[in-house]
Amino acid sequence: MNTKQWLKTASSLHKAMPILSFPGVQLIDIPVGELVRSGAKQALCMQAIAERYDLLASVSLMDLSVEAEAFDSPVRFGEGEVPAVTAPILDEDGDPEILLVPQVGAARTGEYILAIQEARKLIKQPIFAGSIGPFSLAGRLLGMSEIMVMCYTEPTLVHAVLTKSAVFLAEYNRALRDAGADGLLMAEPAAGLLSPPLIAEFSTPYVRQIIQAVEAPEFAVIYHNCGNTIPLMESILATGASAFHFGNAVDMAEVLRLVPAEYPVMGNLDPAGLLRGGTPESVRAATLELLERCSKHGNFIVSSGCDIPPQAPLENIDAFFAAVKDFYA
Repeated sequence: MNTKQWLKTASSLHKAMPILSFPGVQLIDIPVGELVRSGAKQALCMQAIAERYDLLASVSLMDLSVEAEAFDSPVRFGEGEVPAVTAPILDEDGDPEILLVPQVGAARTGEYILAIQEARKLIKQPIFAGSIGPFSLAGRLLGMSEIMVMCYTEPTLVHAVLTKSAVFLAEYNRALRDAGADGLLMAEPAAGLLSPPLIAEFSTPYVRQIIQAVEAPEFAVIYHNCGNTIPLMESILATGASAFHFGNAVDMAEVLRLVPAEYPVMGNLDPAGLLRGGTPESVRAATLELLERCSKHGNFIVSSGCDIPPQAPLENIDAFFAAVKDFYA
């Protein structure tokens, strides 16, 4: 399939593409801690979601600890929560030369590649693999608070870590492509904390490098950033991504006015406050309100603003899809 061409017209299908993967644990009755360690179970989770909901495309797990763990970052696992990196592995006095670029397949990356291979056998619609972006990965390796300071005080160190991050991510993303993914959802939320000059220096060039290394007509990259992206839009558009996904920190209608019409734009219902913490009634009302404001833009695809938490009530997710169906009926 020519995924890049398909994406350009995907909004006309009037389907939703939420970042919906972890709530599938409720459908296959396994804990999150088990899911994130098994590619085979991740594929079954994706299949269960694809069978229950009328998705535009399936999305694999948004687990932003996987790539950092391959670099030997410590990770906290919980039975009901998404894994999280707990500490940096390099400080401002560290030598980036000791940071070794992992082999693809290291730690749990092999399971996430397996998940795409197995899901490809089970799911008919397009599949987008999840992966972290370069600045967000470097922030986990150096510490998020620390890297924000180091961009000013130790820019050479930050660039060295970003270079190694980008090399690994290009190889890993190619492996996801070769495993059968139709595209990639690259999560670069940490770049949303940067100023316009800093994102242009420390994120965009590395994102563009990765995209250029993996893109093909049959493999498209969707760039995700759930930060305050309005002031950063020029640099975000310069990444070379085929489509863009934004969070609920921004007004979606304003984003749509800034992004050229040839790029699909996805978002941005609150995944935690609304889809997990709301009710079917509030989810329906918010979904319809978002569609009323944004559907007049021919490149808009309704979605969650970020990854939907594992314990989001299925009745809320049901209400979201029902509202989308009713709106376009």
